[in-house]
Amino acid sequence: MRNITVLGTGVLGSQIIYQTAYHGFKVTAYNVRATSLDKARERISALSTRYLNDLPDATPEKIQAGLDNIAYSSDLAQAVKDADMVIEALPEDMATKETAYTELAAIAPAKTIFATNSSSLLPSSLMPFTGRPDRFIALHYANEVWTHNTAEIMGTSETSPEVYQELVRFAKETGMVPIQIKKEKAGYLLNSLLIPLLNAGSKLFGGGYAEPADIDATWRIATGAPAGPFQILDIVGLKTAYNIMAMSSDPEIIAFSKIVKENYIDKGKLGVATGEGFYKYTK
Repeated sequence: MRNITVLGTGVLGSQIIYQTAYHGFKVTAYNVRATSLDKARERISALSTRYLNDLPDATPEKIQAGLDNIAYSSDLAQAVKDADMVIEALPEDMATKETAYTELAAIAPAKTIFATNSSSLLPSSLMPFTGRPDRFIALHYANEVWTHNTAEIMGTSETSPEVYQELVRFAKETGMVPIQIKKEKAGYLLNSLLIPLLNAGSKLFGGGYAEPADIDATWRIATGAPAGPFQILDIVGLKTAYNIMAMSSDPEIIAFSKIVKENYIDKGKLGVATGEGFYKYTK
């Protein structure tokens, strides 16, 4: 695989785009909105500076070569016409993903592998819309992919073993550590470990027991972890967190999601990406 298309140019989509391009693949960044593509260019340019600062082997020449490997498109048919793989990094919304895969199935070449970066939806729930169940798989990235470089790979009962191994090779070739999951698990490995922590923090704040800064400080100091649950939520992005929490069956989590919506999202406080969430940030 040499030609990769990424659907979605948000925080994580942009990281997937540049990580893949930085390692020598030709990448097409797709977003239906041209204005979103302009924001993606800015976001990816900023990412390239992070690579130069954070990675010991990064050079200005490698940084530029990565940028040169990226094309931008708001025309889906054009974006996928030569794609060996499409990585879907769209919002965590079932209707949005269903529409995207239904359209993709009709226009993508038969050779193209579809990979979802969904963090909460099982690939088997999306599989019927892909038109190619044997060539559909989950490929899940963590935020800040160039340093937190896990790539969780999870197939369905219909995924071809050859496709699964192709994804393992792709992960290695793009600087990721392939994490091979043997069968479907909601939340993969990372979020199965992380979400209980975030939920516990959410209930402590939502229940009025303590403020986010004190909850985070307790976790950091007592465990040596670099960040607490509310710092993590700001990094993930409060819209993404809200979309996941709003689907919960836990009344305490639903109540907390309403706090996030009314006190943060509706006021433009979406986390690190906007400069303010539970904390304030400077560029």
